Amino acid sequence: MTDEHQLTDLRESFRHQFPAHKIQPRIFRAPGRTNLIGEHTDYNDGFVFPAAIDRATWIAITPRKDRTLNIHSEHFNETIEFNLDEASAKPRKHWSDYVRGVAIILQKCGVAVQGADILIRSDVPLGAGLSSSASLEVATAIALIAQSNHELPKLEIAKLCQRAENEFVGAHVGIMDQFVACFGKSNHAIFLDCRSLSHEAVPLPTNIRLIVCNTMVRHEIASGAYNERRKNCEEAVAILAQVIPNVRALRDVTLDQLQKHAQLLPDLLFRRARHVVTENARVLAAREALRNNDLEALGALMQKSHASLRDDYEVSCNELDVMVNLASKFSGCVGARMTGGGFGGCTINLIRTEQVEDFAIYIREGYQGATGIAPEIYSCAAADGATEII
Repeated sequence: MTDEHQLTDLRESFRHQFPAHKIQPRIFRAPGRTNLIGEHTDYNDGFVFPAAIDRATWIAITPRKDRTLNIHSEHFNETIEFNLDEASAKPRKHWSDYVRGVAIILQKCGVAVQGADILIRSDVPLGAGLSSSASLEVATAIALIAQSNHELPKLEIAKLCQRAENEFVGAHVGIMDQFVACFGKSNHAIFLDCRSLSHEAVPLPTNIRLIVCNTMVRHEIASGAYNERRKNCEEAVAILAQVIPNVRALRDVTLDQLQKHAQLLPDLLFRRARHVVTENARVLAAREALRNNDLEALGALMQKSHASLRDDYEVSCNELDVMVNLASKFSGCVGARMTGGGFGGCTINLIRTEQVEDFAIYIREGYQGATGIAPEIYSCAAADGATEII
């Protein structure tokens, strides 16, 4: 659906949901994202290379005279109310936590959030590793800020949304998802330094489509293993910092340094550190490959990234490996790798545009034949960051 049609349809849906309003709602959108390369580097102060995608969360909003946020989700077909003066608000492990958390943090930061009727629509698949939560957070933030006649820089909005997810929702995420939801650029990937937050928009080839393939599995080990790997990285840093000056994170360690001091690290910690150190180098090399339109080099880096995630960081699984191996054999595939935290979820595939339909058929048949599971396949293009739709 085009932005124009989305705008008309959202306004009609809003009028149906909130018939008392006589004025048109304002409409805001924030995109989901995929990550081309740079996995488990963000919490190590490293480099990532995501792209905002043309799937988004849309919010229609109109002010109320009281201090209530009246929020309706089309996806869940559910309406909840939230009093903005409720100082003791606690998370409920519910979709509304992302909206409530943003409103609470905005108020803590001095934004005079007003009551509102809000309609939420999204075509970002839930639980698919495309950052539906950050998309919702950022769309909520820009809508509430605008309605309050307040202005904040995009970087502050990204930080506030990350803080809402960390402090209210209780998910200790890095800033990548919220950042790219704010700073995405059509037809570009966003290179991001997760320490300095400096970034660069790098053009994507016009003949390439971003295809996300969902394995439809999520192994129960995922959350605990994620925390364990963060701990592994911190332990490796503590050891290496004793012999390498100015090491605050694995971002500060070179491969030569890591290999020189390998005897200090248990094998497990060495392999975890080797993934992060080499993945950071791969992100930097991927940026150069894209700058030079060197698709062969980019594909090789994606392949090495997946192998490192599988063997050194051990966050892949059979289903992800099957999906990546199938994609790698397809003639129109530039590169393929797992994306996200791992133990299931999605792969990201760079596919030549004219072969997208053939690729979808090939992957669907091959993956279901190998695993018995029907995958979901999302064809995406790089999109702009959050904005109001006028």
